[in-house]
Amino acid sequence: MVAGSLIQTADLMLRGGACLLLMLLACLVLRDHGRVAAGWLGALFAAGSAAFTLCSAPGMHELLGWWSAPILAGASGNSLVFWLFARALFDDEFRPRPWHGALWLSIVAAGVIKALLLEPASPVAAPLGIALTAQTVLFATLSGVEAVATWRGDLVEPRRRLRLFVVGATALYTVVNAATGLVRVAPGSQPGSLLQIMILVGILVVVAAALLGVSGEAGLFAEPRLAAHPRDFTARVAPPDPQLVKALERAMAVDRAYRQEGLSIGQLALRLSLPEYRLRQLINRGLGHRNFSSFLNFYRIADAKAALADPHQAEVPILTIALDAGFNSLGPFNRAFKAETGMTPSEFRRRSPPAAAPLHKILEPASRISNSA
Repeated sequence: MVAGSLIQTADLMLRGGACLLLMLLACLVLRDHGRVAAGWLGALFAAGSAAFTLCSAPGMHELLGWWSAPILAGASGNSLVFWLFARALFDDEFRPRPWHGALWLSIVAAGVIKALLLEPASPVAAPLGIALTAQTVLFATLSGVEAVATWRGDLVEPRRRLRLFVVGATALYTVVNAATGLVRVAPGSQPGSLLQIMILVGILVVVAAALLGVSGEAGLFAEPRLAAHPRDFTARVAPPDPQLVKALERAMAVDRAYRQEGLSIGQLALRLSLPEYRLRQLINRGLGHRNFSSFLNFYRIADAKAALADPHQAEVPILTIALDAGFNSLGPFNRAFKAETGMTPSEFRRRSPPAAAPLHKILEPASRISNSA
């Protein structure tokens, strides 16, 4: 009896502390980074996690009744929010779509209906509960996949470390949730509930340190700069080694290494006789790119622009130009080109002046930077 009371007290104390930390984290992230998708999605996820912390407390629904509906809403759709947050955090080009909002509303509606409208003996309650549990596991898995998928090409070191933690933490928390659900003898079993909340608090401490402990251009929430030019960053970061910049420029602008099929950061590092981590630092801190694909696209789009504006290549198909520049297909090329120029390749070709500058002239400002560094 005494042990049960101690567990219940510890559980309530941990939940209260977790809720305070989560809401503080949500407010700080929203205040400092609310302009970018990863910022407001991170704040929404923190608030939803606070709602889940309250909702999962034993007896909470019975105590609050219909007043728990808003809290249930935040908790029910939080797995989807976490997936969207992971996508926005790890992919600078990701933008939430209207169908994401519609999916969130449907999950929230299902969660509120099950908790407040359906009797436990209802034939619909069990299948709906299984579906809600399944979507939690699904989105946790998708978040882990998102963290792993583009890990090698990520140039932001704090974000690379956070990816590994996200994979491990989501896997651990999902397994513990499933295990406590299987061994629980009654809803809200205190030992299982306490284990869940202890793991959640541990995750929160690490995430809070990661989200609040970095800032600046290399930070987790720095606004994406697609195809950023190196000259935009030299005033705010330490000048890169001019010899390394020259070697990198020669490999890209002169030797056109970006045209190599499936070029990876490891292959480029080997070509330059650099450790991979040094090359990541050079491209990120020295040239301002947050991922390797945006770095490659900077040169590929410049190559394509020169070809599209060349009157001698007026009859060359756009697909051929895209493939020659290093893109694998027309779709990714069109998206990257429009993101950089605001025009489709066809529109750019029509509006281009009669003559085009060669690629090394287009990229000439980078050489001036290395000479002055």
